[in-house]
Amino acid sequence: MRLIDDEGVQVGIVDIETALNSATQRGLDLVEVAPDARPPVVRIMDYGKYKYEQARKAREARKKQHQIHIKEVKFRPGIEEHDFEFKCRHARRFLEEGNKVKVTVMFRGRQMAHPEFGVEVLERVAEVLDDVGKVEAAAAMDGRNLTLVMAPRK
Repeated sequence: MRLIDDEGVQVGIVDIETALNSATQRGLDLVEVAPDARPPVVRIMDYGKYKYEQARKAREARKKQHQIHIKEVKFRPGIEEHDFEFKCRHARRFLEEGNKVKVTVMFRGRQMAHPEFGVEVLERVAEVLDDVGKVEAAAAMDGRNLTLVMAPRK
């Protein structure tokens, strides 16, 4: 098998007993790094330290990645202009931060008789936020709620 020592220098092709003796003399482990190669490649290293370094790198990578959350903004069918603009500003901020936005129009009582008013509100929201987000899931009734999901534009 091909042996690589603890400093990364190729020793050459040796038998397994020689490789094991060399590793135990240094107080390190003999690790097979390429079992499919001909001849197989083994390396002398501190395996516990190697596993710790790999876990630390994985932890750092997880810390740096951005997680996407779904934020919800709720509207009513007869929403006034100022309230509409205020809630759209919040949705815009969520999209700019890289989060998805779930826009919900909630109906109460007799408002269920005219779901087209809710559809109009959702269309206005999609139109206002078109520059920062795109519609990912079209408007759909979910009980007494009409929902639309928007994702940020890259």
